[in-house]
This record gives sequence, C-alpha cells and structure tokens, in this order.
Amino acid sequence: MAVSIDLSGQSAVVFGVANHRSIAWAIAQRFHEAGASLTVTYQNERMGRTVLDLVKDMDNTQAVECDVLDEASVAAAFDAATSRAPLAAVAHCVAFANKDDLAGDFSATGIDGFRLAMDVSAYSLLPVARLGAERMTDGGSIMTLTFHAADKVYPGYNIMGVAKAALENEVKQLASEFGQRNIRVNAISAGPLNTLAARGISGFTDMQKIHADHSPMRRNITQDEVGDAALFLASPLSTGITGTILYVDAGYNIMAV
Repeated sequence: MAVSIDLSGQSAVVFGVANHRSIAWAIAQRFHEAGASLTVTYQNERMGRTVLDLVKDMDNTQAVECDVLDEASVAAAFDAATSRAPLAAVAHCVAFANKDDLAGDFSATGIDGFRLAMDVSAYSLLPVARLGAERMTDGGSIMTLTFHAADKVYPGYNIMGVAKAALENEVKQLASEFGQRNIRVNAISAGPLNTLAARGISGFTDMQKIHADHSPMRRNITQDEVGDAALFLASPLSTGITGTILYVDAGYNIMAV
C-alpha cells in the first residue's frame, strides 16, 4: 500500500538555504511538496537575493533573513513561521569555517578559526533547537546535517570534522532532553555533494570520486535523496527514531576503505 506524507496544516523551518544546490534547498522543496507551511532562512542580504528568487513562485512559503548566532533573529524566524501554522519540523543546515582552516595542517588551526567553526557549525544548533522546541506544542522533529568526518579523518576537512563530532553529540543530548516532550532530534550524514560549502574543501573532487568508487552502490548520492530522508524524519513514519545519525551516503560509511 502506498503511503503519502502530508505535512499540511503544519509549519516547517529550514535554516541555511544558500542557492538551488544547497542541501537545505532540497529539504525545503520536499517539505513544500508535502504541504507544509514553509519558512526558509538565509544568512544575509546578498544571499537573500538568490533565495527570495527561489521562493517567489512557491505558495505558502516565505524567506527571512536570520543570523543563527543571534537568538533574537532565530526567535523572529520561528515567530514568522508559527504565525501561519503550528511548528512541526525544523532543519538546521548551517556550517562554516574559514577556508584557510580547511587545508594544511590541522594543528595549525588558530583559536579564532576554531571558535568560528564551532560557533556556527555546532553551537548554533542549540538556540535553534531550544527556541524551536518551545514552539512545538504537539511534539515535532528537529534535524541537522553532519558528515562522516565526525568519525574518520578526511584530509582537508580539518576543523569541520571536529565541529561535526560536537554536533553529533549535541544531537544525542538534545534527543535525551526533549524526548519526553515528544520532540525527536536526529542528524543526516550525507555523502559529499557539490554545494557552495563543499567547494571550499581542498580535494573535494577526489573525495567524491573515492566515495563513488568504494561505496556499495558505486555512486554518489543526490541532493534529492537527502531531501527524501529529511521528509521521512519530519513525518509520522519516524516517530520512534531519535538521537540517530542517519547515513545517506550510498553505504560508504560501512566500508573499510
């Protein structure tokens, strides 16, 4: 029997859309197709020009500027979303590190670069989750994006591997904290995708080739596949899943190579 996912009458917020290649955008599209009242956020006015153009012809959708390190800004994004419908799903798709900290020796990472990567890529989940959970009156789903470098060493990923490791631990702690409120917290660990953020990683093209050559499915994944996984996590089909790192990487994570 076919099962359809219906998010109509509920609001969903996707933090961190940059352009049409963003994983965040693939997630936003899936939420919209499922009928959610959709709010997407962008970092600044420059990115806003692109994102506002993406959503201009989408019904029941709005785009708002949001600084995830400013709690008032995060709260305003949630307030805009919940003015339309009760909040049910939140996707945190935000990460950043200085390009200089994604190459060379990891031991050379300076304290400012370390703090920046951790603040934006890991800490920012906390205000997003806390303020989102406050507005989930009937439970819901919070998710974020991670990468296999949280567990293994990827040359060129450097400080972002540390940030993703912290992020994954946060997912587990938040899942424990919010579980009795019927709020699920999970992470999607996606394989390497050609996004704006990925272009800043030294050796990214080689990374994609290695994944395609050695994953059980002998290919790379697509943004749409991550969007599908996010929709599953946002839906009633995943009500028994929390604190989980869901790999969407064509199986690469299980291989020894």
